Amino acid sequence: METILASIKDNASVWITLAIYIAVMVIIGVTQGKKAHSIADLTVGGRNAGAWLSALSYGTAYFSAVMFVGYAGGTGKAYGLWGILAGIGNAVFGSWLAWKVLARRTRDSSARLKLKTMPQFLEKRYTSEKMRIFACIVIFIFLIPYSASVYKGLASVADVLLGIPVNVCMIVIAVVSALLLLFGGYLVQARADFFQGIVMMFGVAFLIFCVVRCDSVGGFAGLAEYAKSDLGLPKLNASQWISLWATVLMTSFGTWGLPQMVQKYFGIKDDKQAKKGITISTFFAFLVAGGGYFIGSLCYRFFTPETLPANQDYIVPEMLKAANLPSVLLGIVLMLLIAASVSTLCSITLTASSTLTIDLIRPLKKTMDDKKSSFTIKALCVIFIVCSYIIANTDTPILDMMSYSWGIISGSFLAPYVVALYWKKMNTKGAWAGILGGFVVAVIPGAAKVISGFVENETLTWLAGKGPVFACVAMVLSIVLCVAVSAVTKSSNQKETDFFYNGEIAAE
Repeated sequence: METILASIKDNASVWITLAIYIAVMVIIGVTQGKKAHSIADLTVGGRNAGAWLSALSYGTAYFSAVMFVGYAGGTGKAYGLWGILAGIGNAVFGSWLAWKVLARRTRDSSARLKLKTMPQFLEKRYTSEKMRIFACIVIFIFLIPYSASVYKGLASVADVLLGIPVNVCMIVIAVVSALLLLFGGYLVQARADFFQGIVMMFGVAFLIFCVVRCDSVGGFAGLAEYAKSDLGLPKLNASQWISLWATVLMTSFGTWGLPQMVQKYFGIKDDKQAKKGITISTFFAFLVAGGGYFIGSLCYRFFTPETLPANQDYIVPEMLKAANLPSVLLGIVLMLLIAASVSTLCSITLTASSTLTIDLIRPLKKTMDDKKSSFTIKALCVIFIVCSYIIANTDTPILDMMSYSWGIISGSFLAPYVVALYWKKMNTKGAWAGILGGFVVAVIPGAAKVISGFVENETLTWLAGKGPVFACVAMVLSIVLCVAVSAVTKSSNQKETDFFYNGEIAAE
């Protein structure tokens, strides 16, 4: 408590800025929460979201302190300015191409068939209850490490810049996230994301401006000098290029199979709003992701290879501290990171909890109505947040936790979801082959990490650090298996498949 009081006294303007942010979140929660009356309102916002609301909700769920802190610092340390490629890839492949390829077709099928979750999409397309159950269990379990990585990313910033104990910061984040979800789910989250998205855009723009102008960087002249140095633009060997592009592809295409991202398309109002969302989402990603990775790539303007923080999760926080940012800007930066993290946490938590409730618990309890389902979802949100907090207190680096989560979930479900949008001949056997093949490959680094906690082995340690590479291999293998197996086997549910592409369910 004494540490927190001292921090408040020394950083009064920062705390005032954060207090304003929390107050706005509470106001949004109270006013918008009253509008949530059904499961559709809670999970997909009544399918009435406009372009700005959908795009900013997508973007804020995409980018969190994990990117700003863990990935930006890690890529900057390993690749210097080449790390900016990750931000560009996120904008081009993870936002522009994703919306172009997925948004309208996903919105159409989910609206016609009244789908609320990604497992429901898979069950309806492949008429497999087992696939729905497998998907909801995998999603709930393996979104927890991703959620935990968000906690760690923001906690490291608060620890360095405000001197707040990591555990205290994690608890505050958990409470704010839980309150937003308990107020009213997607309706509250989407409108909070709109506000948080605006904060993120202005915050990143101001941050780039101030970091580039600080003494350590030296403005545009300093950037030019840095780009000519071996640390600024290092000569990468083949292994480093493979690792860099694996990171680019995993953080870009990995979002295509993540349920919390896919379900953003479910809530879009119509095709017109989906088209507008492409431009908004892409601009947001270029600014936020491009800016975040750019800042991380400047790490060697602040440190030498010898003085660089050993823990890569602390590289960006220490950079911001060394930049001597004005107190007001420091408050904006912290608000930016909290906004990014809370919005991502809400998306992850709501997706995991609603999926488990709607796709596993509710089918087992036939008498469960919307009121009981809503209560169950909110209760699971609290359980999910507590589990994430526990995992966040392990010593696993942010980048590793995120790559395990994204790799396993997207490696399993990206192919059967994306291919199904365009290829009617995809069948249940092909989908299962892709799901299981991708899962087995993607789980290897995570399993190696767990085993290495009990057995010291160089091979296990090496495997544990190759999450992005295995994630990319899993996604490609899954697509190949889906197409190949479907091509050599016959479909046994042609009638149901035809209904998926042309049918419509009247009631929500």
